[in-house]
Amino acid sequence: MRYTVSIEISLPRERTVQLLAEPANMPKWLRGLVLHEPLSGVHGQVGTESRVVMRMGQRTFEATETITRREPADLHGIPKGSVVHFDREISGEGMWSVTRDRLTEAGPETTLWVSENEYRFDGLLMRLVGLLMPGSFRKQSRQHMQDFKAFAEEGKDVRETEG
Repeated sequence: MRYTVSIEISLPRERTVQLLAEPANMPKWLRGLVLHEPLSGVHGQVGTESRVVMRMGQRTFEATETITRREPADLHGIPKGSVVHFDREISGEGMWSVTRDRLTEAGPETTLWVSENEYRFDGLLMRLVGLLMPGSFRKQSRQHMQDFKAFAEEGKDVRETEG
């Protein structure tokens, strides 16, 4: 299963990517995040493997995230017109996914975030979920992007609205 979602954020690209890359910010916009801890490497750097625990409703999902691309490595003084790339693979029980995020300048004070997502499922249960509920994956990705936008632009924290 593959899909692409995008959103415009009313902040300069450099500020947007710095907020996105900061580990302390993740719980503020990544709805359902219980834990994101590096197992090896430095958070956000290429090759880093992290343990990720997410809660969705009554279910908890644990996976390993590997950063496969981050360009540029230094998120300060990013050349105008260049594309910022954040790619990661996530593998968990019955599922493997890759996310390729691209952040570009949509204007002097606006960033376009495009996220390409691909999922592969193992096992009957996860294949059924993928077949019967493909829209839920796209909806969740879009929700994460909207939550990040609200955090970046307005300082909203999803933990204050989660019930």
